[in-house]
Amino acid sequence: MKEETTMSDSLAAFRKAYEEWERTVLHPTLERTPERDADFTTVSGAPVNRLYTPLDLEGTDPLHDIGLPGAYPFTRGIHPTGYRGKLWTMRMFAGFGSAEETNARFRYLLDQGQTGLSIAFDMPTLYGRDTDDPLVPGEFGKCGVAVSSLADMEILLDGLPLDEISTSMTINSPAAIIWAMYLVVAEKRGISWDKLRGTLQNDILKEYIAQNEYIFPPEPSMRLVVDTIEFSTRYVPQWNPVSISGYHIREAGATAAQELAFTLADGLAYVQAAIERGLHVDEFAPRLSFFFNAHNDLFEEVAKYRAARRIWARTLRERFGAQNPRSLWLRFHAQTAGCSLTAQQPENNIVRTAIQALAAILGGCQSLHTNSMDEALALPSEKAVTIALRTQQIIAEESGVANTVDPLGGSYFVETLTNRMEAECLAYFRRIEELGGVIPAIRRGFFQAEIADAAYRYQCEIDSGRRGIIGVNRYAVKTPLEIPILEMDPHGEARHLERLNRVRATRDNARVHQCLAALREAAMGQENLMPPILDCVRAYATIGEMCDVLRDVFGVYREMVVV
Repeated sequence: MKEETTMSDSLAAFRKAYEEWERTVLHPTLERTPERDADFTTVSGAPVNRLYTPLDLEGTDPLHDIGLPGAYPFTRGIHPTGYRGKLWTMRMFAGFGSAEETNARFRYLLDQGQTGLSIAFDMPTLYGRDTDDPLVPGEFGKCGVAVSSLADMEILLDGLPLDEISTSMTINSPAAIIWAMYLVVAEKRGISWDKLRGTLQNDILKEYIAQNEYIFPPEPSMRLVVDTIEFSTRYVPQWNPVSISGYHIREAGATAAQELAFTLADGLAYVQAAIERGLHVDEFAPRLSFFFNAHNDLFEEVAKYRAARRIWARTLRERFGAQNPRSLWLRFHAQTAGCSLTAQQPENNIVRTAIQALAAILGGCQSLHTNSMDEALALPSEKAVTIALRTQQIIAEESGVANTVDPLGGSYFVETLTNRMEAECLAYFRRIEELGGVIPAIRRGFFQAEIADAAYRYQCEIDSGRRGIIGVNRYAVKTPLEIPILEMDPHGEARHLERLNRVRATRDNARVHQCLAALREAAMGQENLMPPILDCVRAYATIGEMCDVLRDVFGVYREMVVV
């Protein structure tokens, strides 16, 4: 009681001093020198006060709300020593052209000090189509590597130490198939699945919300996600079967609070679905991970990550009864904001990326990808990707930010932003629940409309000049492009198609047909689809053949028009 009285008296004394400061110091200064005629808001449009003080944190419990690192509610980080114990994984996203080209890029990045692999797949692969499918001409290798069968995956991973390094794969609708290919490559090398570490993005809900790279309707798609969660829990215990992704939601134009709320809502939907399958929350929740955007507003981003950890921990404990502390951990990968990159003055993107990377690190990410300066123009050149990797290494080894845990914790500004972010997130949770949950909200176009409104507001701010973008609507100059642009192997597609045709001609096609028939039968029932998918992969069935079976059984989703 005495301590509470002392704190109350101290806050009252501060309030009196603050009012005196406003009267005797601030107002005379403003009369002499008015503030800049600027829009003092975050990137998301939230107002930013002139000053933040203990008065803004009145009602915040330092122990219950902020806490200590490595302790519930994990606002200050999931590890008690932060980066003093282990640096974040430097995982540069890569993939272009053929499996041979991408394998060479991976080897180069590992030689340059990258500490984790991250695979980007091309558009036909993302949509479950073979490269020679008549619906995908001209899309080979444009935004990632082409993988049509196990033969491509074998080349893609050739010589890479799968039992020593973790691998992230950005794939969604065909995630179970691509993961099966990875598992079979390890199997053929004699590497036990329990030694494999990595992450499958596999977050189908955000595809309906933002990115639109879905194939099947939401319900069978959720079944596939839960199949991978269940299978990994039983047989690949170190693997993260879902990376619940806010990155693409933010890239579509969402605010920081929308990214936070919609991502966590998706994550909670996966938890509920896995529990309904019969899994206990503590069986699988420790292996769920997240993927967030790192945008330009440093403090808003840090607050977003801190709020995310607190909300996830509280919800898993209070709603789902999680007891294992690891179930409460929100572990996340971050990628700097692709939507912030400009084709104009591309060297400026190096600075943007450094600030965004710093935000992710100050916010406590577990792994990080830094975008390259040329990505608004083309896939990253070797020079550009090296600079992007060096950005992380300089922050890690020269800046000092890795020396202490949650260095911005306790900042009146950051703690206030964290509280505000949490409040906005919980308000969105209530709206989603009122609509019946995530999938009903998707079908009604709720998420899409919210993001569209936010994107429109942001673009209007840029078009009007209210929000400055250096090199675009501020300090624009017309100079010739002077950076090297990546050129893919012009013979890569022909080599890939030759391999695909060879696979079809030399495999045991009777076995392929038998495996595809078994997959069809399983899809029509209720069993876990990973075992029949693995059999299809071992027989060298192609991704298009397997997805065509599932398309035939599940159907293809068509998004409703939102007006």
